Order: sequence, then structure tokens, then C-alpha cells
Amino acid sequence: MSIAAETKKKIVEDNRRHETDTGSAEVQIALLTARINHLTEHLKTHLKDHASRRGLLMMVGKRNNLLKYLSHTAPERYRQIVKNMGLRK
Repeated sequence: MSIAAETKKKIVEDNRRHETDTGSAEVQIALLTARINHLTEHLKTHLKDHASRRGLLMMVGKRNNLLKYLSHTAPERYRQIVKNMGLRK
């Protein structure tokens, strides 16, 4: 239930802050968003997969904590990532 290596590499390249960045909050949020979207599609067809549903809820919580951290420490970066990912309306 993970995303493909090429997709992950593209997401990291699109959201990194500098050349060697692979773990900033923006990259983590983008990767979690991709995994959440993938898992949401899986759960539409497999309604009784409760283990995956729990994992999805944990990922959503982790992404929420990262967004909250970013909104407090760097509001401009927060606004940019929310706009790029299309998260909050």
C-alpha cells in the first residue's frame, strides 16, 4: 500500500526546500497526502479493511500535526503547501 518509487521521487523533487532536502515538513506532508489519497481509493472498494482504515486515520493525524507545526513556525510555508496540495479551502 505504498506509492511507487518514481512517484515518491517526483513528489520529493517538487516539494523540497533545497537540493538535498528529503525530510522537511513540506516533503513529509506531500508524501503523506499522496499515501492518504492512494489509501482512500483502496478503501472505497474494500469497505471492511479496518486495519488499513486505522492506518489511514493515523496518517491523517500525523499530517495534521505537521501542518499545525508548520503554521506556527513558518506561516508562509504553511500557506504555500496548503495551496499546492489543495488541502484546506
